[in-house]
Amino acid sequence: MEDTHTHLLLCVLLLLACHSLANVDDDADTSGSSGSGMTTYIVFMDPAGMPAAHPSPSHWHSAYLQSLSIDPARSLLYSYSAATHGFAAALLPHQLPLLRGSPGVLQVVPDTVFQLHTTRTPEFLGLLSPAYQPTIHNLDAASHDVVIGVLDTGVWPESPSFADGDLPPPPAHWKGVCEAGVDFPLTSCGRKLVGARSFSRGFRAANRGRMGAGRRSARDRDGHGTHTATTAAGAAVANASLFGYAAGTARGMAPGARVAAYKVCWPEGCLGSDILAGIDAAVADGVGVLSLSLGGGGAPYYRDTVAVGAFGAAAAGVFVACSAGNSGPSGATVANSAPWVATVGAGTLDRDFPAYVTLPTGARLAGVSLYAGPAQSARPVMLPLVYGGNRDNASKLCLSGTLDPASVRGKLVLCDRGVNARVEKGAVVKAAGGAGMVLANTAASGEELVADSHLLPAVAVGKLTGDKIRDYASRGGRPTAMLSFGGTVLGVRPSPVVAAFSSRGPNSVVPDVLKPDMIGPGVNILAGWSGVAGPTGLAKDGRRTRFNIISGTSMSCPHISGVAALLKAAHPNWSPAAIKSALMTTSYTVDNTNSSLRDAAGSLPATPFAFGAGHVDPQKALSPGLVYDISTNDYVVFLCSLDYSETHIRVITKLSNISCPPKSRPGDLNYPSFSVVFKKKPKHVMRYRRELTNVGPAMSVYNVKVSGPASVGVTVTPAKLVFKKVGQKLRYYVTFTSKADPSNAKPDFGWISWVDNEHVVCSPVAYTWKM
Repeated sequence: MEDTHTHLLLCVLLLLACHSLANVDDDADTSGSSGSGMTTYIVFMDPAGMPAAHPSPSHWHSAYLQSLSIDPARSLLYSYSAATHGFAAALLPHQLPLLRGSPGVLQVVPDTVFQLHTTRTPEFLGLLSPAYQPTIHNLDAASHDVVIGVLDTGVWPESPSFADGDLPPPPAHWKGVCEAGVDFPLTSCGRKLVGARSFSRGFRAANRGRMGAGRRSARDRDGHGTHTATTAAGAAVANASLFGYAAGTARGMAPGARVAAYKVCWPEGCLGSDILAGIDAAVADGVGVLSLSLGGGGAPYYRDTVAVGAFGAAAAGVFVACSAGNSGPSGATVANSAPWVATVGAGTLDRDFPAYVTLPTGARLAGVSLYAGPAQSARPVMLPLVYGGNRDNASKLCLSGTLDPASVRGKLVLCDRGVNARVEKGAVVKAAGGAGMVLANTAASGEELVADSHLLPAVAVGKLTGDKIRDYASRGGRPTAMLSFGGTVLGVRPSPVVAAFSSRGPNSVVPDVLKPDMIGPGVNILAGWSGVAGPTGLAKDGRRTRFNIISGTSMSCPHISGVAALLKAAHPNWSPAAIKSALMTTSYTVDNTNSSLRDAAGSLPATPFAFGAGHVDPQKALSPGLVYDISTNDYVVFLCSLDYSETHIRVITKLSNISCPPKSRPGDLNYPSFSVVFKKKPKHVMRYRRELTNVGPAMSVYNVKVSGPASVGVTVTPAKLVFKKVGQKLRYYVTFTSKADPSNAKPDFGWISWVDNEHVVCSPVAYTWKM
């Protein structure tokens, strides 16, 4: 959620679970989950093996465990049936072989921990432009039938962003519920927040049943879940701000859509079994969009809980958006890379929160800050500046316990960014008696500036500015500096810029699929917040606010989820793949200075490994002209091309009968982008096919336009596509020929675009060479 004068942060779309256990109290004690020596596993079952005598999958799963002398009352945590088939169970070591060797069991995997990837955006995205208002008014009404499921840390239902306003009753297809829990009555839900559930059995099993009673409900005590939910679909709230910063009207991307919260995450992380239960429930409840701002590593898709659940959701017609992760700028770090998921990276807005470090020389060095304490409006004064506050290098990072109070008391402390959280560094400086902090980037973060609401006066600066201050502070003598704060400014140029933290390609799981897919606003985003958490999220932060400004791909993800809800409202018959194609092929790759998008990590031009197809453009996405559609069977053929076993494909797809074609290649998936992986041999040739569907007017004629490096020859056949009818599908073929010296070839990029009088349907192409 963003105000009309604000920026945003990090996100991901996700699916909800455990439909067959929907009426079971999730907080009821499953005694097996706390048993000593028990470990939680997710067991994927073959649905064709369920005997007709069982009335439901959950009944079958319970009986199955009993047949192996495993007590389901002690062990069974969840039963899955909507997004996938199987169950989660807490097992003793000797019970694991019993399951793995049993007929009907496809795969048994350990429960894994996933991590959260943690205003002005509607205006920045063009959703508030005067020419667009008639369209957006109609979409607001149409989006009343779209429910966005948010898998996260829960929800703060009292947030004004969840006000019902004049919304009609929830859509007739909605089957979700509002689960009562601790400090969460049934009346917490309404016409905007139409559902709230909590899934914690996996978390409690991993923690031997230890869980505070106050945490057993869908209530968000962290803030992350409320932030992502209100970013996607928060109602308009006037006079929103964080202590005066980013003041304006806050609203989500799809303010007319409904929200359903599925609490699957806790401060310690998110368990795969709980995530899968949330996805399963969300699909059964009837969500149209899933938003998951969380993720894990780069496991094969059949071992990736999010990928498996998301496949079931997409097959049911649910658009799934996930955050790309915050492990940039290193390459091959992108998470949630399955092609049936929209993988979202993060960029900046054109809004900033300037602050300054002034040196005795008169140099006024620019940075950012959201500090709102007493010193903000006081007359700035020069204070002693210390770098490190101790003799070891750890003190330069301002890690807990490394600062000597005698060295830093009453002084400004220069801290290097990295290792511990940015706001934690400020707390460390304050605890040691420091008067303020300068937080300086290192090479890892480059010139990226992320503002924080620190507990003491603090200014964050980029690497180049940080190097100047480090050099000054290390010269000896008695260095001094002064901090000052500039409030909120709009119209920042250049913007957007790819965030340095945003995870990058290439795709480490399947290099033939380009990821991330796109970027959205994810830096300094204003949205709703929990009423029991301070803006820093630190336990020692006693401040309270209805809105907070944070950053991450967790924030960019719900932006895409909300925009997808608008597209789903405008085109209810479009598949999730068609919606994603529209978002990707209409994205832009130039900033507001008409230059190529830049990378905050080094201020150099960014590449599709950082931004995918580009920055989302909601207005153009509503009318893309052509789309690349993908069916469930297309995904099956893709999985076959990965040489996955039939069993592994059945785990992902829920299909009992898998028939793989004799020859298939991952690159032939009808994806809106290309990732061409050449072998390191001279003149290597790759030939791919694609199919476009006309969603524009009849008698549309498109001509191809190709751009790219001299190191690759590209031939497209045919070069012209004539669509006589709406909905018509036409194929084309692309031949890529490597002309590079294989011994020293480096990644390169190009574009294939189909152009008519009104549309440019643009696909990025990434070229890599491997042995």
